[in-house]
Amino acid sequence: MNAEKTRSAVILDELLEKENINPNQLAQKMGISRSQPIYDIMNGKVKKLSEKYADKILAAYPHYNKRWLLTGEQPMVKTEFAANARQAEVDMFMQVPLIPVRASAGYLTGYGDLEYIESLPTMPVIVDKQYKGKYRLFEVDGDSMDDGTRDSICDKDIVLAREVKRELWQSKLHIRDWDFVIVHRTDKIAIKQITEHDVATCRILCHPTNPLYEDYWVELNDVLELYNVIKIVDRNTRR
Repeated sequence: MNAEKTRSAVILDELLEKENINPNQLAQKMGISRSQPIYDIMNGKVKKLSEKYADKILAAYPHYNKRWLLTGEQPMVKTEFAANARQAEVDMFMQVPLIPVRASAGYLTGYGDLEYIESLPTMPVIVDKQYKGKYRLFEVDGDSMDDGTRDSICDKDIVLAREVKRELWQSKLHIRDWDFVIVHRTDKIAIKQITEHDVATCRILCHPTNPLYEDYWVELNDVLELYNVIKIVDRNTRR
């Protein structure tokens, strides 16, 4: 053990390395709005991981042993998970095409071309079951969905999104349940809340959560694809 670090700091280092995530991503998985408590433990300002934080980690990563999280005593992984570790690694990830901001213009013309989609980079996404439907990862461009709360979707975040099939656009969208990725025919890809869906005129009212931006209407006939935002899978720590 590194003598310059507390036991809890070493444990968190090992967990972050094992899961290939950073402290901000761990805080997000734990459901806490600030990552500073994680950094305080890792920097030795807080000497010991509390049971409350251990339980939050276990809610996100149930395969770890609570005793290991609190004391460093082995085994790191619960016996029942360790016995099936290889199978779990295969089942808990899916490779999803990523549309970075720099590729968004190309996506507007290539979204229906299988060869183009296969040329896009992919990222592994943790899932708890085999999902059906078409999924995409979108890099966020701008701060229109950043209202300063823990629910913000920030510039350079990467979000996992599931397609809403076009035939479902004919009836009322489930606008209370999701944020949406809107792939517009001539405009850039946008992520917004939808606060109104006028079925008669085939229009949606797009709402940025950042109060500096105004609501605006979009004609669904000008929309190529529509996605529900499932979750943020990566958060850029540089602002």
